[in-house]
Amino acid sequence: MIDTQDITGLVLAGGRGSRMGGVDKGLQNFRGLPLALHTLMRLQMQVGHVMVNANRNLAAYEAFGAPVWPDVIADYAGPLAGFLTGLERCETPWMLTVPCDTPLFPLDLAARLAAAADQAGADIAMAAAPEDDGAGGTAVRTQPVFCLLRVDLLESLVAFTQAGGRKIDAWTAQHQHVVVPFDQPGDDPLAFFNANTLAELHSLEGSGTP
Repeated sequence: MIDTQDITGLVLAGGRGSRMGGVDKGLQNFRGLPLALHTLMRLQMQVGHVMVNANRNLAAYEAFGAPVWPDVIADYAGPLAGFLTGLERCETPWMLTVPCDTPLFPLDLAARLAAAADQAGADIAMAAAPEDDGAGGTAVRTQPVFCLLRVDLLESLVAFTQAGGRKIDAWTAQHQHVVVPFDQPGDDPLAFFNANTLAELHSLEGSGTP
């Protein structure tokens, strides 16, 4: 089994927040705490070490008490830039990424991804969750920003990003990976809801999910 202490959790808070009017999304209030801090504390319960990827207001993020690293690729290159930054700094065999705007992600996220990666002998495990399919139903879709990956993949990701690659799933497809559906009885349907606007954030804040 993959030991909890062998996983470093990375909170991705390096985006532009363009759909929130350009504000620093991770510093918006959620249940009395900055959103990224709420996410960090939820992640901290599941892994051995934590760090944050942020590109502005670094002092505010450093006040959370975890190491903070800006993107190693300039110009807000997206989540993969955060992955790359984290892998370069990670000192454990595995790294788990979570975005700062999905504060209700499962409290057993790390355990389930780690168990699936271990069982499948995979280099990457990513979550999948039910989403509105646009036709009145739901479909289980991968959530590639919730990704457990071997730190040994750093070289591969460097090559991929240097060639201009920016899509997470295009990179993960190059490696042995397993998708873990979070659609079992008892799984919270809001667990992977990400707040792109302040209205969505306030709506999520009022949900009953602990």
